[in-house]
Amino acid sequence: MYRVAVIGATGYAGQELIRILARHPGAELTIATASQTNSAARKLPALARLWDGEVRPLVLDDVAAEADVAFLALPESASAETAPVLLAKGLRVVDLSGAFRLRDGAARARWYPATGGLPDGVAYGLTEFERDHIRAARLVSNPGCYPTAALLSLVPLARAGLIAAGSDIIVDAKSGLSGAGKAPTERTHFSENHGSVAAYGAFGHRHTPEMEQALGRTITFVPHLVPLDRGILSSQYVRLAAGTTAAQVDAAFRSAYADAPFVRVTGTDLPEIKHVAWTNFCDVGWKVDEAGSRALIVSAIDNLVKGAAGSAVQNFNVMCDLDECAGLR
Repeated sequence: MYRVAVIGATGYAGQELIRILARHPGAELTIATASQTNSAARKLPALARLWDGEVRPLVLDDVAAEADVAFLALPESASAETAPVLLAKGLRVVDLSGAFRLRDGAARARWYPATGGLPDGVAYGLTEFERDHIRAARLVSNPGCYPTAALLSLVPLARAGLIAAGSDIIVDAKSGLSGAGKAPTERTHFSENHGSVAAYGAFGHRHTPEMEQALGRTITFVPHLVPLDRGILSSQYVRLAAGTTAAQVDAAFRSAYADAPFVRVTGTDLPEIKHVAWTNFCDVGWKVDEAGSRALIVSAIDNLVKGAAGSAVQNFNVMCDLDECAGLR
């Protein structure tokens, strides 16, 4: 039984973490804190009878005394400051922010300037392809929600050599509003979003370098906000290497995910958000054009579960040599 802490427990991802960890057979949720030291203690009514504890002000000495593993559901700048302190106190950390995702120092300085250098023992937490690194890690940097959906669609084809060399990859993704976080803004206001769909962040979204890092090539990424509370539908468009057949595309996905408990391969039946909402599943389906030159790969996830808290717990399970599905089914 591992003692675990959730820091940043009042946000959407933090509350989702508590919901999962409260029923986890290998974790004891010993402390949950707000993101600031001066926050008042509070209950979480939505989790009553599942978890009846109080969210306390953030005191890192208390976290270190009461937990073995800390989940950070904090803004990037706060995680950049908090994670090294907890590592120095002997805890292992799963960070849900982007603070430690980028290996290249120049890219990190542009997109996450508060981070500085990376601590020793950091692993990128795309569980299905990084299990060996995650097992040995002191700090797991959880992927972003958009990269989770996109990379689970693209990595099998890239590793099988089925994407045409030098060709562009287009990622067109739609996200529910909870992906923007709990703090209200004009963009996330109900009146601005109800009955509308809006593109944003084209050629300037911080998840782009994360995808490019994983794939080693240029990505054109355009995210959209849709009037849903949760979920991501991501459509990936690729040019296939000459001579690639639909059977090879099918085989690449089925081989990559034969032993992946949370990726459901749907073949030519394309996924939908409602099939994955409130679960840790990523559904992946695809179509190959008749000429065999292009492929469309569609993935669907719940941005708060597989895109955040669920994958963080999945990584915790791998780190601690627990059943990978513990607490998630």
